[in-house]
Amino acid sequence: MESQDARMRELLTRAETIAVVGLSDKPERDSHQIAAYLRSVGYRVVPVNPVVPDVFGERSYPDLRTIPPEIRVDIADIFRRSDQVGPVVDDAMARHIPTVWMQLGVVNAEATAKARAAGLTVFEDLCIMVQHKRLKIPPKRSPP
Repeated sequence: MESQDARMRELLTRAETIAVVGLSDKPERDSHQIAAYLRSVGYRVVPVNPVVPDVFGERSYPDLRTIPPEIRVDIADIFRRSDQVGPVVDDAMARHIPTVWMQLGVVNAEATAKARAAGLTVFEDLCIMVQHKRLKIPPKRSPP
């Protein structure tokens, strides 16, 4: 666990931009609350949801591949059903996103194996907000 904690700490400290796949514009949804937290501690959050035009004043993209190349994404945080993770991982690999983070309850062994074989770092079944708080990672800057 310590090496996973060290890797998480390093990634969350270094990351600047997190694409949240399945980000809802509804404040009561977990994806919205977690993305709001990530923004509050200084990350840029890029919404990925084909049915929502924008969230937090940021344009929403239908998938990871359509995020413009000038937006460097460090982590793809996935709020999708486990059986829908494969195409998201394919997009992350195509987009050269170095880390895939599957939220609590999201597990896909095949997608994880494929991503790791391609050199991506993968976390499964973990809440990025909970881990950020648990590891006591300091804010990057003042909230936007």
